[in-house]
Amino acid sequence: MLKEVIATRYITPLREGGSLPGLVEADDHGTYVMKFTGAGQGRKTLVAEVVCGELARRLGFRMPRLVTIDLDPVLGLGEPDQQVQELLRSSGGINLGMDFLSGALGFDPLAFAVSPEEAGRIVWFDALVNNVDRSWRNPNLLMWRGEVWLIDHGATMIWHHNWLAAEGSAARPYDASDHALKPFTPDVTRAAAELAPLVTEQLLAEVTAEIPDAWLAGEPGFDTPDALRQAYARPLLARAAVVHDRIEGAK
Repeated sequence: MLKEVIATRYITPLREGGSLPGLVEADDHGTYVMKFTGAGQGRKTLVAEVVCGELARRLGFRMPRLVTIDLDPVLGLGEPDQQVQELLRSSGGINLGMDFLSGALGFDPLAFAVSPEEAGRIVWFDALVNNVDRSWRNPNLLMWRGEVWLIDHGATMIWHHNWLAAEGSAARPYDASDHALKPFTPDVTRAAAELAPLVTEQLLAEVTAEIPDAWLAGEPGFDTPDALRQAYARPLLARAAVVHDRIEGAK
């Protein structure tokens, strides 16, 4: 399971993202980028972050470590920004944290080079999870210690917003024409041969087990959190075997 920590200090909001994440310190002395259950996108965004982030890590991508952060809303009492105060008050309980990579730079395709092999792996992974938020306008990639790191997977698996249509939605092609790594001639075929066999029922069961029950409870149409976990795994398992043939605009 994801490590559990307790927020001890709210440092500052990070206004680059639409969900207003914040930088916090925790009782393990770590510093984390925190994403809140009370944000406008809701807990499904955090579920997507966990599923895709932990799947990426197990497939060999560089991902900042994820943790769950227990937040006491009292931390927001001294915050002068009313919007931040309201966000903290509405997010008591379990939230998501990501290791803060001090000194990391946002990826710029004009400043950094990526090999066709690495570009292909990332494009294939984004196609698998249907990541619509890795464009040249907003790469959601970091350069840290000379290597590319993946961040921000809240805008993935859009089918989980409508489970009745999930099967059809998950079968649609992936449009890579706007992808941040398209200029690097991504070798998707090689990536598929390497990564697709790794996406197994067992791997997806491990990944979905990381989702806190609190973020799965009460979903219409599902009696238990585990039933919902299985629903998250099914489209990814089916998509892994064929998605390389459904990537459009990568060349």
